[in-house]
Amino acid sequence: MHKDIQSVLFTEEQIKNRVKEMGSRISADFKNLDPIFVGILKGSFIFMSDLMRAVDMDCTVDFMGVSSYGRGSVTTGAVKITKDLNESIENRSIILIEDILDSGVTLNYLVNCLEVRKPASISIAALLNKPARREKSVKPDYIGFDVPDAFVVGYGLDYAERYRNLPYIGVLKPLIYAD
Repeated sequence: MHKDIQSVLFTEEQIKNRVKEMGSRISADFKNLDPIFVGILKGSFIFMSDLMRAVDMDCTVDFMGVSSYGRGSVTTGAVKITKDLNESIENRSIILIEDILDSGVTLNYLVNCLEVRKPASISIAALLNKPARREKSVKPDYIGFDVPDAFVVGYGLDYAERYRNLPYIGVLKPLIYAD
C-alpha cells in the first residue's frame, strides 16, 4: 500500500502533536460542559480515538454514519445517514468529529439535521480542511491541517475502504483512483 502513495503530507509525529494541541484547546473551550463527541464514520475513528485521549474533561461518545461518496473519489452530492445517534442531544454541546472537510456537502447536511434536535451548540473538529473543494459554507471550529486539492489517504481516510491503516497522511497516486 505504501507504493501507492505519491508523497507524505503529514507524518505520524506531526499528526500526534497536532491532535494533542487540538485536544488541549477543546478541553479549555468545553470545560464543565460535558459535551458529546460525535464521530462521523468511518473515516474519523482513528482521529477521534486519539483526540478523545487528548482531552481532559467529562464527555460522552456517539457515532453517526453519513456518506456522500460511496466507493468513488468524488462526492455524489446525495447524503445518506447510515447510522444515527443512540442518545438525545437536546440541550447538549455537540462536537462533530470529521476526518476531512472537503466539499462541505455532508457536514452541511448533517449540521442542519442535528440543529432540529435542539442541541445547546454544534462545533466541528476536522483533522483536515480542504477549502479549495468547498461547495457548501461550512467552517470548522477546530482544524488539524489545511490540505491542498489532492486525494489524501491514511490515518482513517480511505479510497474504496483501503489505506485507512496508514500511520501518516499521504497523497494517493492518481493512477490508483483514475476512472
